[in-house]
Amino acid sequence: QVQLVESGGGLVQAGGSLTLSCTASGSINRISGMGWYRQAPGKRDLVATFSNGGRINYGESVKGRFSISRNNAKDTVYLQMNSLKPEDTGVYYCNAWGSVGGTFDSWGQGTTVTVTV
Repeated sequence: QVQLVESGGGLVQAGGSLTLSCTASGSINRISGMGWYRQAPGKRDLVATFSNGGRINYGESVKGRFSISRNNAKDTVYLQMNSLKPEDTGVYYCNAWGSVGGTFDSWGQGTTVTVTV
């Protein structure tokens, strides 16, 4: 089992910055990658992912503004969010996935980001 705990959400004005963190615990050696998704009414969109091979993917709406990184222990992933827009508002969920010892897909409890005009 892999458990995820997010932190760093909050209220920020448009144009501002926030950094989200997500720390994994449990069977972290099974993790193949970690990432962030944003929940808005009716949909959950990709924000960014970071795979063990160093592959990084960003959602189209955040390219050039957000940056994902991971610590050397591979148990914490960060999301640096710059030039925030009101449409970035939502609940941000951390995700970890892997297939060693059986496929899994774990989610955190979510952290809320609110961007005001």
